[in-house]
Amino acid sequence: MKQVFKRPQALSDTVMHYCPGCTHGIVHRLVAEAIDELGILDRTIGVASVGCSVLAYEYFECDFQEAAHGRAPAVATGIKRVLPDRVVFTYQGDGDLASIGTAEIIHAATRGEKITVIFINNAIYGMTGGQMAPTTLLGQKTTTTPRGRLAEYHGQPIRICEMIKELDGAAYVTRVASNSPRNIAVAKRAIRKAFQVQLLGLGLSLVEVLSTCPTNWGLTPVESMKWLEEKMMPHYPLGEFKSPGEVK
Repeated sequence: MKQVFKRPQALSDTVMHYCPGCTHGIVHRLVAEAIDELGILDRTIGVASVGCSVLAYEYFECDFQEAAHGRAPAVATGIKRVLPDRVVFTYQGDGDLASIGTAEIIHAATRGEKITVIFINNAIYGMTGGQMAPTTLLGQKTTTTPRGRLAEYHGQPIRICEMIKELDGAAYVTRVASNSPRNIAVAKRAIRKAFQVQLLGLGLSLVEVLSTCPTNWGLTPVESMKWLEEKMMPHYPLGEFKSPGEVK
């Protein structure tokens, strides 16, 4: 019988720690598949953030570096400049990249650092107990917004792609989702394209992936997928915000 589906070579044979229904595992697989297809495993270096994905280095077969909270783009910048022949990517959540790490991602994009950023947006702080994140939606209840996020008190949810696309050094900026087979297939192509942009030396590439957090949302895995589509996607529309013509 012909084998049509298998574990990517770039993904380790390790049981993941993520909660049931969390889509971190799906995105890990997509990153690993892109690395395999491009044949870059032996020269890829990942940078793990602080958050639910803090143990990402356990799940990939490439070299990995842990970074302080929010500092993954700065660490990745250092690695890429010292080892320019390597393919360097960060894997960050919204509490990491869009909050304490805002300065790092903005300046890395402004400088056009030739790194790839995988940005997981689940609209909440996951690992630390479900607090409001910069991406938390208006009205969304969290442990620090028990009555829901209020614009006049907490401000508006931040849209990272819409902000990063305006910076000259950002070469590829896109938002995808992990809630359906179709959207997962689109996410796979986006992640592969982001690595290709780096291989061509065009500048920073960022893929934002809308993800789920059933535990902190207080929903079942199935309900979480529906909530992502009905609540998150209207505020965070999917699509490419910036794309170089050299990569199809």
